[in-house]
Amino acid sequence: MLYHLFEFLEKEYNLPGAGLFQYITFRSGIAIILSLIISIVFGSRIIRSLNRLQVGESIRDLGLTGQQEKAGTPTMGGFIILLATLVPCLLLSKLDNVYVILLIVSTAWMASIGFVDDYIKVFKKNKDGLHGKFKIMGQVGLGLLIGVTMFFHEDVVIRVPLEQALADGLTIIDQFEARISSVNAQASTQMMAYVKSTWTNFPFLKEGEFDYATLLWFLGDNASNFAWIVFIPIVIFIITAVSNGSNLTDGIDGLAAGTSAIIVAVLALIAYVSENTIISDYLSIYYIPGAAEMTVFASCFLGGCIGFLWYNSYPAKVFMGDTGSLMIGGIIGAMAILLRKEFLIPILCGVFFVETVSVMLQVSYFKYTKRQTGVGKRIFLMSPLHHHYQKLGMHESKIVVRFWIIGIILAIFTIISFKIR
Repeated sequence: MLYHLFEFLEKEYNLPGAGLFQYITFRSGIAIILSLIISIVFGSRIIRSLNRLQVGESIRDLGLTGQQEKAGTPTMGGFIILLATLVPCLLLSKLDNVYVILLIVSTAWMASIGFVDDYIKVFKKNKDGLHGKFKIMGQVGLGLLIGVTMFFHEDVVIRVPLEQALADGLTIIDQFEARISSVNAQASTQMMAYVKSTWTNFPFLKEGEFDYATLLWFLGDNASNFAWIVFIPIVIFIITAVSNGSNLTDGIDGLAAGTSAIIVAVLALIAYVSENTIISDYLSIYYIPGAAEMTVFASCFLGGCIGFLWYNSYPAKVFMGDTGSLMIGGIIGAMAILLRKEFLIPILCGVFFVETVSVMLQVSYFKYTKRQTGVGKRIFLMSPLHHHYQKLGMHESKIVVRFWIIGIILAIFTIISFKIR
């Protein structure tokens, strides 16, 4: 809203300083500050309201140290992140940007699913919460929306050399002459085109590209027209996997929020360089028109996560609940897909990935050994993985900090992966 207001004031009245709102970096900086203020100031009020409504966490006895002390701690704290993300975003973002619209919808969509789950657990006294099939339906619905929009919306394009676009028979939206910088700092002029494509960046390969249409190679020249058959299901799988991964990670104070802050900081950086001609060319990643606007949204989300840690760090005064954990997973998954960096998720979201795999391995091995020997055996003392370390006697604050450090290492490796070809 403020972006459009100051844009109008600059054009009509030449208001001094109004032009600052045209800069992504300025609005992103303001977004972080504003979201931090909102989360810290209003967070305490939300916590008091949750306490007044007796929205307390029901703790199942898992034999973990300090577990029963958390009984009654208010949950649904994801509302703090939701408020701190959406309010600055609505004020500072370009609300006609298709990527921002999709991220706002993703935030509200997944938060709604998480809220229903928390509501059933807290007010209906049903510890199982929302039935799993309804959660999956919600995640599939969001993935379907994002996949269809990316495939068919005319504003979702990438920039490639015109010669390459013609050779591959891509749908060309626009073409123009551009100055392209090479690695050796020289520059040349080349005809470029904005195209509709299911191409995405793939790490560690020299070309760094992957086209979903190649999975339909048997259709020949018609493969690109039917690429949605594989593209949309993969988008649905990613959204579902990442949101469930963040949900599993939210098991001890500060773990999910801190890990998510690290991840989204990298995504914000990627969003910014994805609409920078020189840097995107140097890193051999796709130039995505409009992608930089996601930096503002990511900054709002980053500030919200850090502000939430003010109250969620050990000992937590509030838990995010599924309202928050499903929401942050949906945002991260959606943003990675929109930036065409979904194949970096196992690295960037490595903590989520390992937590999810630990549960899958534990359940699978237990069922297998029980079927073979009649007695189920476990790989870990407890899953997800952070509970395994709790069982070993490690304090949860130490586990969280060490997982954050691993998250930072993975974030750095994600960034340098752009030049490892």
